Amino acid sequence: MDIRSELQILSNWPEDPRPLLSVVCLAYNQVNYIGRTLDSFLEQITDFRIEVLVNDDASTDGTTEVIADYAARYPHIIKPIFHKENQYSKGLSHGLPVFRKARGRYIAYCEGDDFWTDPRKLQIQVDFLEKNPDYVITYHDAYTFNEDGVMKPLQLAGKFRSDASRLELQQARALSTLTTVFRNVLTEMPEELLTTRMVDLCWWSLLGAYGKGKFLGDIRPAAYRVHKGGIFSMQAARVQQHMTLHTYYCLARYYQRLGNQELNEFFLMQVCRMSMAAISPTRKVQAFLMLIGNHGANLLKRLNPIQAR
Repeated sequence: MDIRSELQILSNWPEDPRPLLSVVCLAYNQVNYIGRTLDSFLEQITDFRIEVLVNDDASTDGTTEVIADYAARYPHIIKPIFHKENQYSKGLSHGLPVFRKARGRYIAYCEGDDFWTDPRKLQIQVDFLEKNPDYVITYHDAYTFNEDGVMKPLQLAGKFRSDASRLELQQARALSTLTTVFRNVLTEMPEELLTTRMVDLCWWSLLGAYGKGKFLGDIRPAAYRVHKGGIFSMQAARVQQHMTLHTYYCLARYYQRLGNQELNEFFLMQVCRMSMAAISPTRKVQAFLMLIGNHGANLLKRLNPIQAR
């Protein structure tokens, strides 16, 4: 599909300079992919104005120059944010400041190595949210492909190809992150969640307090790219497991502070489940015996209050 000029894109939008939707794109050392990503944003056909916030986390491979070229050609649409020092290596979530800069009523998210395939994607998702105030987020499916172009099955299967209740969102239900469009209602990340690298799971959980999630199966699947430079996708399975476990622990602490026992216990159970899955069979037996021992000791104290004193 030929990419329209900025003048052609602007001619379809209302005169009001405020964007209805902000696209957030995080990029780092993706020189071979970032152009296709930005093209997929510019291919979107909408009757509302969008802005594209592209955050470059101090790339060293030419990604910065590609983004700067697009920003020069589309100055009213693409708004680059360039870092001189890599924020991710400092343990900082370089995405949070970008979300704070988003001016749109809605936010769409896509990293700099993925791309969208349906030019009506944003229009369909925004139209739904405009008409259904009880929903806070919309999403659809994506396929995964590697550097050789080999595609894997769609990311969402079974029950995940359906709507999500408020509680399911709060429980950090798995969504295809690059497909989401959600209401811009979150301005800060709670203190307990600032150290997690899996910000998307935290966003879904926090958004659950504002409404439900809608699966839109009529949007063509987006493209999730797996390659050696992928921040999460190419991490070793054990590292991914640790990142997820840490995120669940942070969410448990957050809901404990809020006094939400149901969600606190839910995430603690996820931590226990993943911890048990990560250790060897011998260690599992030891952990189980330790648990039984502690439970038995507490039970004896309750049955024998004199001994307990």
